[in-house]
Amino acid sequence: MSVRAAAEAAFEFTMPVVVIGAGACGLTAALAAREAGAEVLVLERDPTPSGSTSLSAGLIPAAGTRLQAEKGIADDPALFAADLAAKAKGRNDPAIVQAVAEASGPAIDWLMERHGLELHLVEGFTYPGHSRLRMHGPKSQTGADIEAMLLAAADRAGIDVMTGASAEELFAAPDGRVTAVAIRRPDGAREVIGCETLVLACNGFGGNADLVRRHIPEMADAEYCGHASNTGDALAWGQALGAEAADLGSYQGHGSVPRPHSAPLTWAVITLGGFQVNRDGHRFANEMRGYSEHAEEVLRQPGRIAFDIYDARCEAAALGFHDYREFKRLGAIKEADSVADLARVTGLPEAALAATMAEVEACAAGRATDPLGRDFRAAPPLAPPFRAARITGALFHTQGGLAVDGEARVLRPDGSPLPNLFAGGGAARGLSGPAAWGYLSGNGLLSAVVLGRLAGVSAARLVAPAA
Repeated sequence: MSVRAAAEAAFEFTMPVVVIGAGACGLTAALAAREAGAEVLVLERDPTPSGSTSLSAGLIPAAGTRLQAEKGIADDPALFAADLAAKAKGRNDPAIVQAVAEASGPAIDWLMERHGLELHLVEGFTYPGHSRLRMHGPKSQTGADIEAMLLAAADRAGIDVMTGASAEELFAAPDGRVTAVAIRRPDGAREVIGCETLVLACNGFGGNADLVRRHIPEMADAEYCGHASNTGDALAWGQALGAEAADLGSYQGHGSVPRPHSAPLTWAVITLGGFQVNRDGHRFANEMRGYSEHAEEVLRQPGRIAFDIYDARCEAAALGFHDYREFKRLGAIKEADSVADLARVTGLPEAALAATMAEVEACAAGRATDPLGRDFRAAPPLAPPFRAARITGALFHTQGGLAVDGEARVLRPDGSPLPNLFAGGGAARGLSGPAAWGYLSGNGLLSAVVLGRLAGVSAARLVAPAA
């Protein structure tokens, strides 16, 4: 992935806005730019758009939405921004945090009311770090449905999505202004497309083993459950153009990925009172710190595995997730009517498991304090029938990337914007600060959708100022 001189590009037509990537970020950017009066072309490497969006649970946190108001949930951008900053220990970019928090609610309402996305508010449990119910997603709670809805909206808006178009090179003037994109077709044919503005929406570098090893060494040997095309193209192009990169050690992991499957088992079962043990039957960390940083904790355990332990009450919320229902269908969720039976179906040592269950029950009842720092008192003790899943920790996507401002403009190290380059989603510096512990549930799609919309509006403003 290289950047060549603008003078070397020969092309037959120019598009006002070109977007690289047809996931949630790219499609949202395209919808926003088109609505603002600009012609848009979306370039997608795969034959069928999917990306990290389709691999997610499809949940987007937002504050002050119509759906929240209908449920009587008082939330606002200031509270959301405080939650984002607290999770990242104040080490995320405050300007981006504020801009995204303020734009999150309007973005959800806009997608629903203007573009027909059928979303609902997830109820029944609050994700760690969120002080309000603010997760919005399709009723299936799967990212594939978000992707399908956005593609349908793009089609209705008359947006061209060119699939099988792998962006390989950019062409730029000495001041960093991008003038064209070279793409490669599946048959090897090469095309060059001129552009007045460019939005990078092709995610991060989770699929690039060398970059992961360099920037996130603790996850170098972890299973990667993100999209294979997330190879760091946006990062390479941006840096070649003189952009600043930030928080490259940040990522979204997940500490509950059933084996041998590659999708996360919803953290709802943990939030509602479940816990994890290693194969010796012992708990090993405070599960409520967050599922992203918990991936590393799981990978430290013997055999790099652990077990989610919960009950039918906890499972009730999980059944709303398509992936969870698939896990059950495939036999990844074990059921047991007693602790002895639970030990048998998991292969865990019965005495150690029974002791751990008793310790957790005492904490939930307020008779003991958890030495690992978790407060179990918000949920009743687990009761039969029990559930268990054998899981590991995995890497899903990176959260560091190109520095952007509140208009999604890509920035140089001195804070000045590049002339016509925008980024969102995994291509941009996210909201999670420098490491996995800063990831607040939903930060991936939050950055994709909200920064995507901001990028589309900003790009259109450059090429269609009167719109």
